Amino acid sequence: MNGNSFGRLFRVTTFGESHGEAMGCTVSGVPAGVELDEADVQEQLDRRRPGQSMITTSRDEPDAVSIKSGLQDGYTTGTPIGMVIQNKDARSGKYEPFVTAPRPSHGDFTYSAKFGTRNWGGGGRSSARETVNWVAAGAVAKQVLDQSEYDVRIKAHVNQIGDVEAPPVSFEEMLEHTEDNEVRCADPETAAEMREAIDEYQQAGNSIGGSIYFECRGVPRGLGAPRFDSFPSRLGRAMLAVPASTAFEFGLGTDAREVTGIDRNEDWTFQDDETRPDTVAEAGDPVPVGNDHGGLQGGITTGEPIYGEVTLHAPTSIPMSQETVDWKTDERKEITVVGRHDPVLPPRGVPVVEAMLYCTVLDFMLLGGRINPDRLDDRPGEYDTDYHPSSPVEDPEDADTRAEPTE
Repeated sequence: MNGNSFGRLFRVTTFGESHGEAMGCTVSGVPAGVELDEADVQEQLDRRRPGQSMITTSRDEPDAVSIKSGLQDGYTTGTPIGMVIQNKDARSGKYEPFVTAPRPSHGDFTYSAKFGTRNWGGGGRSSARETVNWVAAGAVAKQVLDQSEYDVRIKAHVNQIGDVEAPPVSFEEMLEHTEDNEVRCADPETAAEMREAIDEYQQAGNSIGGSIYFECRGVPRGLGAPRFDSFPSRLGRAMLAVPASTAFEFGLGTDAREVTGIDRNEDWTFQDDETRPDTVAEAGDPVPVGNDHGGLQGGITTGEPIYGEVTLHAPTSIPMSQETVDWKTDERKEITVVGRHDPVLPPRGVPVVEAMLYCTVLDFMLLGGRINPDRLDDRPGEYDTDYHPSSPVEDPEDADTRAEPTE
């Protein structure tokens, strides 16, 4: 199976199935000298973990991460970082009826058709459980960016569930309120309406879709390359890889089809730090007057906030009666998909979207030479660093080898 890696310099390769022994990933391209420990990663995994509220699956996974490589004395060494998250609460029995009778709108039949076999417990590799690896990798990328000279800030929130849509909110409101409620909507009143709607669908044995709005600030201009390595094309690949995603847009998005050229085009002016504090530019630099382009022009970052939206369809595992066929018995069957499943995906999707944003932005920063891919301090040739291991002051008495001063 190919397609298990993402990124060019900051490269993430993942492994694991929903009901397998463990999930995990290898992250290469992390510069040396970044302070990192398991708590940094765990903080983000806890935001995504199942069982955190009544509107998530009740599967009780601690999602405790163990970092196996790439660290020395609390700092990255520049070598690949290996992380493992054990699966502790997998129950595959409820999936046995669907081994040869595929669940509607899942990856059951397509995986079997492609590979001639599949890990059927919990959906195997096609399960959104696998995004635990993405969040772990995103947590590493976040630490690199947070400790760099750049003030990159990323935040997302749930802006729509079903037909309940939140009004526009500021970046500061997202930072302040997104984590205040189970829905992860930065508008408290809308969050309450969304929760009521989710409860209604859940009680009816159904599920509902929604969308996630995201925003990146502090991303410098000049990142991305024309055409296939453009910033939006690579970002779109990241967002459309999110399980259940059906649409990705940035800037005006789909509204652009109703906007004329003269209305969409944005004049140029000179940067004024007082009126445009969110634009990465020096006073007097040319900057667009507006930001309907979502911080991207010609596939390259402008220094303005990058913003957009990801749409996620309703969870496909629902306990309502549905029909399928069993290719072993040649029977038509009426089934209900019982088990522990989310009634809605965006609330737990927020940290996943943020993680993929961190990974994408960092990859472009490394590719563009804004961050040294070898070492965060950008001091090539310097070996006596604050983060280099130190020799013991005195060798232990039982040491097999020892170093004694010659004079």
